[in-house]
Amino acid sequence: MSRPDKLTPLFRSLRSFKGVGPQVSVALKRLLGTPEGQDPVALDLLLHTPFAFIDRSEVTDLARVPLDAVVTCRVHVDRHHAPPKTKRVIPHRVDCHDETGELTLVFFGNKGGWVERALPVGEVRLVSGRVTYFQGIRQMSHPDLIATEQEYEKLPPFEPVYPLTAGLSRRVLARLASQVLESLPRFAEWVPADRLVQQKWPDFATALREVHHPQDAATAQLDSSARRRLAYDEYLAGQVTLQLVRSRTVTRRGRARRMDGRLTTDLKNALPFTLTAAQRAAIGEIMADLKAPERMSRLLQGDVGAGKTVVALMAMAAVAEDGAQSAFMAPTELLAQQHFGTIAPLCEAIGLTCRLLTGKMRGAEARQVLSELQDGTCQIVVGTHALFQGDVGFADLGLVVVDEQHRFGVHQRLALSDKGEHSDLLVMTATPIPRTLVLTHFGDMAVSQIRGKPAGRQPIETAVLSIDALDRVVDRLAQRIVSGAQAYWVCPLVEESEEVDLVSAQDRFDFLRTRFGDRVGLIHGRMTSGEKQAVMEAFSSGRLAVLVATTVIEVGVDVPNATIMIVEHSERFGLAQLHQLRGRVGRGTEKSACLLLFKGPLGPTAQARLDTIKSTEDGFVIAEMDLELRGHGDVLGTRQSGMPDYHLVIPDLHREMLELAHADAQRILETNPGLAGEDGNAVRELLYVFRRDLAIPLIRSG
Repeated sequence: MSRPDKLTPLFRSLRSFKGVGPQVSVALKRLLGTPEGQDPVALDLLLHTPFAFIDRSEVTDLARVPLDAVVTCRVHVDRHHAPPKTKRVIPHRVDCHDETGELTLVFFGNKGGWVERALPVGEVRLVSGRVTYFQGIRQMSHPDLIATEQEYEKLPPFEPVYPLTAGLSRRVLARLASQVLESLPRFAEWVPADRLVQQKWPDFATALREVHHPQDAATAQLDSSARRRLAYDEYLAGQVTLQLVRSRTVTRRGRARRMDGRLTTDLKNALPFTLTAAQRAAIGEIMADLKAPERMSRLLQGDVGAGKTVVALMAMAAVAEDGAQSAFMAPTELLAQQHFGTIAPLCEAIGLTCRLLTGKMRGAEARQVLSELQDGTCQIVVGTHALFQGDVGFADLGLVVVDEQHRFGVHQRLALSDKGEHSDLLVMTATPIPRTLVLTHFGDMAVSQIRGKPAGRQPIETAVLSIDALDRVVDRLAQRIVSGAQAYWVCPLVEESEEVDLVSAQDRFDFLRTRFGDRVGLIHGRMTSGEKQAVMEAFSSGRLAVLVATTVIEVGVDVPNATIMIVEHSERFGLAQLHQLRGRVGRGTEKSACLLLFKGPLGPTAQARLDTIKSTEDGFVIAEMDLELRGHGDVLGTRQSGMPDYHLVIPDLHREMLELAHADAQRILETNPGLAGEDGNAVRELLYVFRRDLAIPLIRSG
C-alpha cells in the first residue's frame, strides 16, 4: 500500500505557504533539521510543537503585577522621553499608568519613530511583556505585544512560544502553523477503541489543534489530554515499527538448535569460578531461545564486570554443539584482542577452535582465518566490524554476539543478522539501560539482565575531592605503588586546548613521569592499534604502575590487579561514563578505590552526578538517574545512531504513555499481523504520519 492520497497535504513543501520566502525557508530548514537537498514539509512543522504559552486571557492591574512575570496590562500613555540623537545608547522611555499604578516602557534603537506611532500620547494600549524593577520603578522592556482594544479582542487567548532559530520570529512561526493546521485531513483512528474511551482523548487532528492553539489554561499544559494523546501516538508508531522488525528478525527463517549439553558442561567445569544465579538465569533464557524455531533476538544487560562474556561463551558453545559457528563482534580492536585473550584459552580447554579477525590483519594470517571460517573448521571467531565485510564467508553462521553496541539502530541489527541464513542475535551492553529506553530502542528484542557482581568481587570505595589536593593524592598514590598497586589516571583530553581550561592526558603523563619515571604509561585514541596494545600489555604484565588514559579505556579493559581509578575533571564526564570508568577496577579480589577529582565551582547537575556515583554502585539506579539528568536523547547517543528521535514525547512527563503504547502495539500485531482491513490501514496511516513507513515493507502479508 502506497501513502494514502489524503495525507498528501502533510507532505506539501513549506515554501508553498504564504509568507515563506527564501530567507524564511532557509531558517525553517535549520530549525526543523531538514536533510540536505530536501524541503521542510507541513508535517515537520505540525510535529514542532510549542514548549510554552503566553497567557493573554487576563489583563492584570499594575498594582497586582508579580515581579519578573510576563503579564498583559491596559495602560494610558502619558509621555515619551526620547534620547538625544547623539546618544543612541540611551533607551527611549514611555511613561504610562492605570488606575492602580505606574509603568515605564523601555525601547532601545527607536529608528524611524515607530515607538511614538505605536504608543500615541493620551491613548489606551494593551501591552504584554516581562515586568521588572529598576531603581524602584516598575518597567517593561520591549513589550512583545502593543495593541489597541479592538486588536486585542481578535488575539488568541494563549500565544504559543515555539523553539526558534535565527531568522525566525515567534509570530511568523505561529502564523505558518495556523495555515498548516487549516490543511489537516481527516485521519483514520488508529488508537484501539477501548484505549480511547478509557483515556478520554480527543481525535488526532483535534489534539494537534489544541496543542498549537489551546483555548484555556488546562489545554495549554504540557501534560494536557491532547499532549498525552500525541505522545502516545508517537510512541505507538515507534513500538509498532520495533514489533515489525522483531517479526522480521525473529519469526522468519529461524532454526531450532539441537544441543546435547556436552560442550557447555565441559565449559562449566573449565571455568575458574562458579556461575552466579543471575548468570545461570540469563543462560537459561538464551538456551530456551536457541531451542525454539524462531530466531533469537536478545539484549543481554549486565553491569560492568557482571560476567556477560561468559554467558555469551556458553551460548556459543551450545551453538557449536549443533554444528554451527558463532561470531563475537567488539567495537574496537583493543577490546576484540582482549575478548579473544579471555575466550580462546577456554575454547581450547573444551576442544573448540577460536580465531581472531581484525581489519589490521594482512596476508597469510588473514587468509588462513577466512579459509577456516569458510570450511567450518573454525567454530568461533572474535573480531571487529571487519567480520561483516563482503569477503568474510561462513560455512554456517548460527549466532552473532555484538558487544557494547547499544548505539546499533534497528536497521543495523537487521543487516547484521542477515549475514547468516538462520543466525541468532545476542546484543550485550555494560551500560544498564532504563526500562523506558529499552522499550523505545530495543522493543524488538527480548531482554535478559545480570544484576549484581560475580562472587568474590569487593565493593569499590568512591571519594570526591577537589583538584587542589593533587599533591596529597600523588603522595598517597606513591605509597600504594610501593606496596604493589596499579592505577588508572583518566583525563578528558589528549592535548591541551586553548578553548577549554582542562589538563590533558599528555600534560598529566609528563607531570607523573617526574615522580614515577618509566613506570607511567600513556594511552589515547590517536595512537595506532599496535601502540595501544603494547602499552596495555606493559600495564597488564605489571611493568607499568600508572596508566594515564583518555576514555579509550572506558569500555571493557580488564586488568584484575589494577585497584585504583583516578578521574581528573570528573565534573566533565557523564554519569554512565563515570560508572564505566569506575568499573575498570574492582575486577580482582583486592579492595579497590575510585577517586573523582573536580575543579570547582560545581554546577547543580555536576554536583548531582558526583553525589549519585559516590552513593551507589548499582548501574541500573545510576542509569535511571542519568536519564533524569540528561534526558533520553543523550543517554544512548541516539543522535549519532539512527535511533528514533522523538518530537512530541517529553520522556519524564509521558513515561506511562510508552507502557500503554508498548502493550497496544503487541496487541495490534498479534490480532492483525498483516495490518489488513480498516483497522490495519489506520495503523499504516500512523506509520506514514510519524515517518516510520520504512517498516511497512516488513508487514507480513495475510
